[in-house]
Amino acid sequence: MELILGIESSCDETAASVVAGGCEVRSNVVSSQIAKHSLYGGVVPEIAAREHLNSIELVTETALKSASATMKDVRAISVTNGPGLIPALLVGLNYAKGLSAGHKIPLIGINHFIAHIYGSFLENGMDRLKNPETYPILSLVVSGGHTALVMITADGTAKIVGTTLDDAAGEAFDKAAKLLNLGYPGGPVIEKTAKNGNPAKFAFPRSLTGAAGRALSEKDRFNFSFSGVKTSLYYHCKNAGGSDKIQGEFLYDTVASYQEALVDVLTRKTLEAAEHFCAPTVVICGGVACNGALRERMKKILPAKRQLVVSHPKYCTDNAAMIAGLGWHYYKEKKFDDYSLDAYSRMSELSSVVFV
Repeated sequence: MELILGIESSCDETAASVVAGGCEVRSNVVSSQIAKHSLYGGVVPEIAAREHLNSIELVTETALKSASATMKDVRAISVTNGPGLIPALLVGLNYAKGLSAGHKIPLIGINHFIAHIYGSFLENGMDRLKNPETYPILSLVVSGGHTALVMITADGTAKIVGTTLDDAAGEAFDKAAKLLNLGYPGGPVIEKTAKNGNPAKFAFPRSLTGAAGRALSEKDRFNFSFSGVKTSLYYHCKNAGGSDKIQGEFLYDTVASYQEALVDVLTRKTLEAAEHFCAPTVVICGGVACNGALRERMKKILPAKRQLVVSHPKYCTDNAAMIAGLGWHYYKEKKFDDYSLDAYSRMSELSSVVFV
């Protein structure tokens, strides 16, 4: 099977992977920058780019060595060119261009957002993608940069049917952790702290669900908004005398209730969309898909007639296996890019996917 080398540097993870035939992960190496960014409570693009520069060569060499491969065995290089942080993306993209030119092998630009959906099936039933009964697929892509619902049909047509109007769910987790002085990254620490609290103690808002008594417009039926719940947490802390006053059981209940609001909105919207579009398969992917409360809630509320596909934790967060795996499908179709390939920061309109 053809080996594809994948390179990922869209945010704060420098990653490289070798995948055979789009599904067999031979290596998956990730260098984390959490320690560098934790001092600031979030990712600093310039620091991320510098760390990518320091790590990318070693990470790539390690991925090749772990796969018992050399560049002579690689048939193409797939690299994330968006969406993401431009300074970070450019490091991986330019490094990939150099490898492509130096070894005279094709270059393939990969959409990080679509790769997350594809990565859900790695080591998780890749054969489902060939089964017509799997479609349409409804994917909840939920991370620090994205919160969206995507429909994929059996002919490869894809459409974003719902998206966040302001903040992504992952950002809402990170901002809450920062406000409550819990540390960074916010997702894992919020989940850990919430386990000790009562999720029904405080009523944080569920925006765009009609729960506030205001009629929900049809255009926002599957859209998300998390700015309101963040603001509510801010005033919750202010009314308590400041975040420093929120400790012990009060802290646990606050975090558990806040997480409950986010999980409730995500699962409620996903279930409603799955029912509306008659999707037999529901996918949850992206960094926030690591959240245990989200995974368990979706398993609990999704009817048996709908199959749930949840990304393996190692493929939820940013990784290059999903980049290399998806790249194989472009290689198979001979859809290559030239060296004018550029990085982009925001997700554009989605009309199709190549892996169906």
